[in-house]
Amino acid sequence: MEIIPIILIVMVCMALLLGYPVAFTLAGTSILFALLGASLDFFDPNLFKTIPMRIFGIMNNQTLLAVPLFVFMGVVLERSGIAAKMLKDMALVFKNTNSGLSISIIIVGALLAASTGIVGATVVTMGLMSLPAMLKQGYSKEFSSGLVAATGTLGQIIPPSIALVLLGDVMSNAYQRAQNNMGIFSQETVSVGDLFVGAIVPGILIVVGYLIYAIFINRNKQFAPLEGIEGEPNILKTLLPPATLIFVVLGSIIAGIATPTEAAGVGAFGALIITSLNGSFNLDLLRETSYKAATVTTMIFCILIGASIFSLIFRGVGGDLLVDQIFEMMPGGKYTALLFVLLAIFLFGFILDFIEICYVIIPLVAPPLLMMGFDPVWLGILMAINLQTSFLTPPFGFSLFYLRGVADESIKTTDIYKGVVPFIIIQLAVLLAVIIFPAFVL
Repeated sequence: MEIIPIILIVMVCMALLLGYPVAFTLAGTSILFALLGASLDFFDPNLFKTIPMRIFGIMNNQTLLAVPLFVFMGVVLERSGIAAKMLKDMALVFKNTNSGLSISIIIVGALLAASTGIVGATVVTMGLMSLPAMLKQGYSKEFSSGLVAATGTLGQIIPPSIALVLLGDVMSNAYQRAQNNMGIFSQETVSVGDLFVGAIVPGILIVVGYLIYAIFINRNKQFAPLEGIEGEPNILKTLLPPATLIFVVLGSIIAGIATPTEAAGVGAFGALIITSLNGSFNLDLLRETSYKAATVTTMIFCILIGASIFSLIFRGVGGDLLVDQIFEMMPGGKYTALLFVLLAIFLFGFILDFIEICYVIIPLVAPPLLMMGFDPVWLGILMAINLQTSFLTPPFGFSLFYLRGVADESIKTTDIYKGVVPFIIIQLAVLLAVIIFPAFVL
């Protein structure tokens, strides 16, 4: 019986490698496998009756309502031209500093991450604006492409992050299941807001790591003056609106005034106000951003429904028992199990998107780890940092694809791959620091 769940996983992986859409592969392959299992008497067909209720539960999930609102907020700010103004002003501030442009890109990237939370938007925006300027100034192709790709992934870990919203929902369900398995009926909860608070210090550490590396690697180099960047910087006017929006959204969540969903609504409305004050609001912008938000949300929810059906059938054929047995057989105690899971998530990041890992892999491995006594918020942030590296790991790192799409033809794909390696190492170093010092999160 132990081999049946493994066969299901192998079938799903083979279908994914053949190029079928993830959402339909997860649901379709699982249902076909379950029908075969019902005919061979190793799957209870009554479990099919729970599928409509699972889908209904997903569509009624108040936490996940924050996803389209945060996407809308991010796309509005990205399309409004605020990023270009921030980068210009920041470059003026650091124009007399060696590595000034790279420092500006990291700071603006961090602000964009906090105000948009969308990796693709940040990578494309920064790639179009800053990559040509870096090459013209004399930065190496590897460093330039690696910096832009890595800075774009900060939207994964710096709150308010869509990844943290999704991960918060997954960890909440996993924590509830772990407590049920342990017979705890007076249950504690973990929320998206808890993950937002826990991610603040690790996010700052990653940004500081990027800054130190950028300054160190370029310390003895001389760069050409920046062309087309003149005048006096107006930092207050440029940075105050998005910084205020970030403060209101995050502050209301941390203070307990609003839930992440309510704060996301405030953020979406605030983004429209900033765009109006910026003079770039029109009906075409509203139509375009609404369409983009609907498209991204539909993709996420399709994957979520497919993953929910997969997890139901995986448990129906004894997959959760198999995972529990693997953890029990593992030598070296709970920290060996933790390192094994983090390594597995890191390796899955080479071939799977963070949403797929979040909804397929983590629901299987999180409950056993939580039953071992790990804090759910700390564990969630470890997984979030780990998932962030999946955007940078070749060959299928999404950040690499986004950058390849907008980068100059003179930049080879191998330049991008080489350039991201130091930044992956920085992220893994922060991951190790959070493991050793849980107080960074807690």
